[in-house]
Amino acid sequence: MSQIRKICVYCGSSAGTDPAYVAAATRLGEILADAGIGLVYGGGSAGVMGALARSVQARGGEIIGVIPEFLTARENTFRGATETVVTRGMHDRKQIMFERSDAFVALPGGIGTLEELVEQLTWAQLGRHKKPILIANLSGFWDGLLGLLDHMEQAGYIHSATRLNFLVVDDVEAILPALREAAATVSEEEKAGEPETVARM
Repeated sequence: MSQIRKICVYCGSSAGTDPAYVAAATRLGEILADAGIGLVYGGGSAGVMGALARSVQARGGEIIGVIPEFLTARENTFRGATETVVTRGMHDRKQIMFERSDAFVALPGGIGTLEELVEQLTWAQLGRHKKPILIANLSGFWDGLLGLLDHMEQAGYIHSATRLNFLVVDDVEAILPALREAAATVSEEEKAGEPETVARM
């Protein structure tokens, strides 16, 4: 059984057009802080991202912001983080977010959020890790992606479907219980992935 101490949340640096997404991020921040689980996220102070961080801060939770140097001005680095890690670029950012997290959640966001989520799905499918990955399909936001993944599998392009073992919930209250249930089936050793595969990546 592996423990969830920190959760990486991918989400938009913009608020989007539906205020429900900002509200969901705010509620998730409260849930994480109240549970004593640290937040690892992209380090910005605006949009869904900023709402999430401010919510964790308001409840006294741990916040680790990881942001590339070139985005510190554009995304207005959140100043209330417990720790801010400034990286040289996007690849370093994603690697550090991976290393510092025990699970991953995708809230609504744009291309950057999608790219981060898909990279984790790819790494999991290749045996890089067995950390839980959860898609928060709030108000059907990720329906298009889920449909595309089904289409890819039906078309024969996803061959290791058993390893593409992501979770989907449609209610923010279900996120943490689902992650904890998934983590309970994986040991700390298994969570790190297959040693031979990890060494090659």
